[in-house]
Amino acid sequence: MTIPVFHSTFRGVGALLALAVGAVPLAAQSGVANQIEVGTFGLFTKYDNSNLGFGNEFGAGGRIGYYLSDRFSLEAAGDYTETATTALNRKITAARVGATLFAKASVFHFGAGIERMFYRSAQNFDDTGIHVVIGPRLSLGGRAGFRFEGRATYIPSSNAPGASGSAFNLGASAGLSIYSFGGEPRDADKDGVGASLDDCPDTPLGARVDEAGCPSDEDDDGVFDGLDDCPATVAAAEVDWFGCPTDTDLDGVFNGIDICPDTPTDATVNDNGCPTDTDADGVFDGIDQCANTPVGALVDVAGCPSDEDADGVFDGIDQCAATPQGTMVTGLGCPRDDDLDGVINDLDQCPNTPPDTEVNETGCVPDVDTDLDGIVDRMDRCPNTAPGTNVDNVGCPVLFVFDEATERTTPLILQGVQFATGRSTLTSGSFAALDLVAASLLGNPEVRIEIGGHTDATGSTAANQRISLARAEAVRAYLAQQGVPIDRMEARGYGPDQPIATNATAAGRSQNRRVELRRIDQ
Repeated sequence: MTIPVFHSTFRGVGALLALAVGAVPLAAQSGVANQIEVGTFGLFTKYDNSNLGFGNEFGAGGRIGYYLSDRFSLEAAGDYTETATTALNRKITAARVGATLFAKASVFHFGAGIERMFYRSAQNFDDTGIHVVIGPRLSLGGRAGFRFEGRATYIPSSNAPGASGSAFNLGASAGLSIYSFGGEPRDADKDGVGASLDDCPDTPLGARVDEAGCPSDEDDDGVFDGLDDCPATVAAAEVDWFGCPTDTDLDGVFNGIDICPDTPTDATVNDNGCPTDTDADGVFDGIDQCANTPVGALVDVAGCPSDEDADGVFDGIDQCAATPQGTMVTGLGCPRDDDLDGVINDLDQCPNTPPDTEVNETGCVPDVDTDLDGIVDRMDRCPNTAPGTNVDNVGCPVLFVFDEATERTTPLILQGVQFATGRSTLTSGSFAALDLVAASLLGNPEVRIEIGGHTDATGSTAANQRISLARAEAVRAYLAQQGVPIDRMEARGYGPDQPIATNATAAGRSQNRRVELRRIDQ
């Protein structure tokens, strides 16, 4: 909608609202059974760019509703928005009508319903969808109210030209409403004291009240007399909805008095509800089956110390907790290691290793190739390469082969990288191939690449251009998540412009739908 039309709409509706609000009693309630609500609103809509391709714009609308009860209401609404196609900037008018069932919780209303969209001008088609709505309704005094809502609309099958399936629109609106009919009952809280005499008009049903309609609470536990099933609760104790004290940890000390409210079952507690631990091993008395554990020893859930290496020194005191069986240890549980290489003398086949030297399990310096790719571990930047992978001189997967004829590297077509039909979402089967690319790029930080998205010739050129770029950007985003710096990667969308096979056959079109990597740092 253009700005003059938008402003004119709001001025007109605002005048109607002012007249309506002035015509009703200011003391009346809003949003109660049998009331009718009439209102206007401004809205902002974010259209599904994948299948609709419309620009996000502001619009205006109106609504009328009927309150079935204090909690439920039915509403019919309509709105109008002027937008344009994002591809060619052609004008589109969007009119919407719909019906919604609302449920109220405090000031918030939650709704679900159905709607019909009518698109005209540059494109002419209708869509039917379902929506959910959430937002607060705030009283402005009397029978006037302010509403703010968020809306999500799902269209199972869009009729938009070129659409490939469902569409998902988001929106937000703000507006004013007035309410008619309905009103305040004479004794709203049903406590036997009329509204004109009731100083506490919101007393819960069933509570005993005085002549002024206010409830009492003799044991001061927050639950009114008449509703309190335990009217003599001890002071400071926490109570449930029925006014009875609670004891969450079942230690015999009520919540509110219990300083330690999470005491484990069967633990011995003091008058404050806190468990005791005589041997200070972290297992409370009453649960502790080994009550005289030495200080510093690690214990199990029963409070008994462990000795995993069976060297006679308890874990926690044992400073060498993985001593091989049969090895003699000191009082701290450690075997001798004269060259301090981490391998005890009993097992050390190289007993004179220089300090700080990395050794294997026999105490000797290793020179191994763990992933069997021909590059020893100390030289291997990609130490976990899969068996059979062609690697470069630093042990990382080879992505680009140098063509001596052209003196350039050959582009790499990413085999196994696939996307959801008509979208740029990577399938889970693509991750293994992309993880291999990420490992090579991380091992070769000097390499920069271009990620090129390509499509077949099916569909419009503009749509193919968009999806090819989106798919290239999806690959770049995934590689960035694996740690590849994003400034080393450029995403390009070529659409159908660079086919490598004929588009006349299904097999050829399949080859043309691809993602290529090109090295651009040379």
